Amino acid sequence: MEYTIQKLARLAGVSTRTLRYYDEIDILKPARINSSGYRIYGQAEVDLLQQILFYRELGISLEQIKAIITSPSFNSVLALKQHREQLLDRRRQLDVLIGNVDKTIAMHEGRISMTDKEKFEGFKQQLIDDNEQKYGREIREKYGNEKVDQSNLKLRGMTEEQYEKMTQLEEELKRTLAEAYRTGDPASEIAQRAADLHKQWLCYTWNEYNAEAHAGLAQMYVDDERFTAYYDAEQSGTAQFLRDAILIYTGN
Repeated sequence: MEYTIQKLARLAGVSTRTLRYYDEIDILKPARINSSGYRIYGQAEVDLLQQILFYRELGISLEQIKAIITSPSFNSVLALKQHREQLLDRRRQLDVLIGNVDKTIAMHEGRISMTDKEKFEGFKQQLIDDNEQKYGREIREKYGNEKVDQSNLKLRGMTEEQYEKMTQLEEELKRTLAEAYRTGDPASEIAQRAADLHKQWLCYTWNEYNAEAHAGLAQMYVDDERFTAYYDAEQSGTAQFLRDAILIYTGN
C-alpha cells in the first residue's frame, strides 16, 4: 500500500512538515515522486518511520537516529527488540515511581511509615535507569558489568543526605566549570578546582577512585556526542575544556 504525505502524516500522528523535514535531512525519503509532484511512501518507508518514531520516543536525537538507521549493520528486527527492552525499562521505572507515590500517600494518611531512604528510592532508580538507557552500553563496554553494577548498587544505597549532597555538588561543578571555561586555561586554579569537584562527584558512585579511569571518562565526554551535548548545553567547547582540565589534574 502507498501513501501520500498527507495520508502518512495522519496515519503516524505527525505533521506533513515533519515528514518534509525528514526528507530534507535524508532520514526518510519518499519511495517516489508522482507525476503531480507529490511525495509517495511505500511499505518500507512506513516501517522506517515507525523505527524513527520509536527512537524519538526514547529521546534519541535525529542526528543519532540517522547514523543508526543508515549504518550498514542496521537490523530492523534487532532494533525492535532493543526498543522493546528500553520501553520495558521505562515501564519498570514508572512502576517504581508510582509505588513510591502510593506509599507516600499511605504514609500521609497514617496507614504506614516510610524511612527517609524509601522516600527517595524511586528517584535514584530513575537516575540509574536513565543513565543505563543513555550511556549503559558504552560505559559497560569500557569499565565492565561488575564495576557498573557496583556503582548502581552504591547509588541505590545512598541516604537522603548523601543524595542531596551529590546533587548539590553537581550544581557546584557546573557553576565552577562555567567560570573556569571563561579563563580559557584548563590548568588554571579554578579549572583544577572544577576537575577536583568532578572527582568528588564521581566518588559518590565509584567504589574506589582511579586517576586513569577518571581520565578515560573525561575522554569519553569528547568522543561521545551525548556526553558532549550535556556539557556543551550552555557553552560549546565545555566538554573538551573539562577533558583537558581533568587530564592535567590526573597527570595524563
